[in-house]
Amino acid sequence: MLHIGLIREEKQPHDNRVAFTPQQCQWITRHHPQVRISVQPSHWRCFTDDEYAAAGITLSEDLSDCEVLLGIKEVPADKLLSGKTYLFFSHTRKKQPHNQHMLQTILEKQITLIDYECLVHADGARILGFGFFAGVVGAHNGLLTYGKKTGTYSLVPVHRCHDFKELINHYFGAKLPPLKIAITGSGRVAAGTLEVMGLLGIKYIPPEEYLINTYAYPVYTQLKAGELYLRKTDKTYSREDFHLHPEQYDCRFLPFVTATDILMNGIYWDERIPPLFTWNDLAKENFRIKVIADITDDTNGSIPSNLGDSSIDDPVYGVDRQTRERTTPFLPDTLDMMCVSNLPNELPRDASQYFGDQLMKYVFDELQQENSVTIRNATIADKGALTERFDYLKDYVREED
Repeated sequence: MLHIGLIREEKQPHDNRVAFTPQQCQWITRHHPQVRISVQPSHWRCFTDDEYAAAGITLSEDLSDCEVLLGIKEVPADKLLSGKTYLFFSHTRKKQPHNQHMLQTILEKQITLIDYECLVHADGARILGFGFFAGVVGAHNGLLTYGKKTGTYSLVPVHRCHDFKELINHYFGAKLPPLKIAITGSGRVAAGTLEVMGLLGIKYIPPEEYLINTYAYPVYTQLKAGELYLRKTDKTYSREDFHLHPEQYDCRFLPFVTATDILMNGIYWDERIPPLFTWNDLAKENFRIKVIADITDDTNGSIPSNLGDSSIDDPVYGVDRQTRERTTPFLPDTLDMMCVSNLPNELPRDASQYFGDQLMKYVFDELQQENSVTIRNATIADKGALTERFDYLKDYVREED
């Protein structure tokens, strides 16, 4: 018998997503009689306690009988139960300072930590993530912001919708003016932005045509990494080489700043990768972009004008293109930035269902195996000891926090 517990999200601000929906829990218990599931009650979870109870799932404040505990965000150190196996996004593998104490506590309490972010298929592709719904919400928010800034149309905020289906209903009859949208990236985030383009009937234009033509209707282009970055020496792109040596590549986005109204940024970034443009580019008169939805949301990252996170309740801030300072949004001459770090929380029911589906398909069976390579490779700590793959974190956990 395997007893799984769905923990209440305790990190502030509270996340409203969950690893398994009530229907997914019900399906698991029906098809896997050797598995029990208990759910810790929560006032802020997107699925109510009553929905779990109606699905026949046990609600219990005390999860001490569970062997495996599933969450979403980091678990506060004082909420960690000794000797358990936890799965959540720990944000520790890059030695993030704010989670150092949590990982130290995990080791002290003899806990096994499996990080969702480290669960990958044999080809290295990540199994789990919320990127698709981050892309959906980010694209919508970018369009909503442009409508507010120009006064030409209005869209309902996503978080006012019960779910994705209701959001789609709001798109019926929505008419956008002629505008040009550049989408960067080719992963889950980009897939989410492309979904919104399709739902709103926004037409795809190849990059070379997009740059030189004007249109009487809204259009978008998509710039994948191979179109954005070329090696300085021979003007070619290799995905493997780019991830190893991004500093040897030039960014080719600059021509698009003169042809684009909204930038929806979903490209992978680290500090060695050149930004899409510079502050000096932003200050020039031919910089046309009015709104940037920075969905990947790296402060001072691929978008220099990302001056920090915004929130679901207050998603947009302006940036003065000359002084480089934050301003109120929707002013005529500012660049408006949408930099919400928890976008999937605006569609939590759909995001949770999608996440749980992937978890059931690719991780659930692995969890029940004794020697799963997939699970082992994603295990940061095993019964209170760093695993060999994550032994490089030993200095991180020894430091005084």
